[in-house]
Amino acid sequence: MSSPTITIFRGFPVTKAYVWSPFVTKLEARLRFAGLNYKTEQGAPPKGPRGKIPYISLSKDGDTAPEMVSDSAMISEKLVDDGLAEDLNGKLTPVEKAQDAAIRALLEEKLYFYQIYERWEQNYYTMRDGALAALPLPIRILVGQLGYRKVSSTLYGQGTGRLTPEELTKYKTEAWENVNALLTASSRKRGTGAEDDMFFVLGGSKPTEADTTLFGFVASGL
Repeated sequence: MSSPTITIFRGFPVTKAYVWSPFVTKLEARLRFAGLNYKTEQGAPPKGPRGKIPYISLSKDGDTAPEMVSDSAMISEKLVDDGLAEDLNGKLTPVEKAQDAAIRALLEEKLYFYQIYERWEQNYYTMRDGALAALPLPIRILVGQLGYRKVSSTLYGQGTGRLTPEELTKYKTEAWENVNALLTASSRKRGTGAEDDMFFVLGGSKPTEADTTLFGFVASGL
């Protein structure tokens, strides 16, 4: 089987750089761990199969048309099911799978909303002008306001929007401190002591799905 043709639609106009979406960067890390080449294009959430980014077009031998797949987790599952990528969690024990799932949940179900609040509520103009840079200014202002209202409503319903700035800072700091404690323990578990030695969040010799998620959140937060 020849290599598939994969295009990631990232939702941002920037090229040759990571974008602000941790899920986009998570997916890019997943493809790199699998040794799969890919291209990037801007795309837009409404054009994706599930109305969000990232999404990909996937073409394999014999395909008459590329298949569109959305959601970073589902894209990973698709690649594994099609034999294009190794199952990173396939050799984990049940306890390790639970740990992996807990790490991903901490990042994707808690820290993600804290980051969204920081960007859209506390740094609105920077976020608007970065995410909507491809739009002319008058349209950018209008679309930005619509996006802001939608994000604010989502955050309030989810609960993060009800926090005070002080509470948000506290919980966000706790989340990163928990992640740092895991990484410190994993580094010591590897036992080499070399600062540039590679290690992974569960302390194993190979990455798991949690590593792709963690990389996405670290890179998008810089």
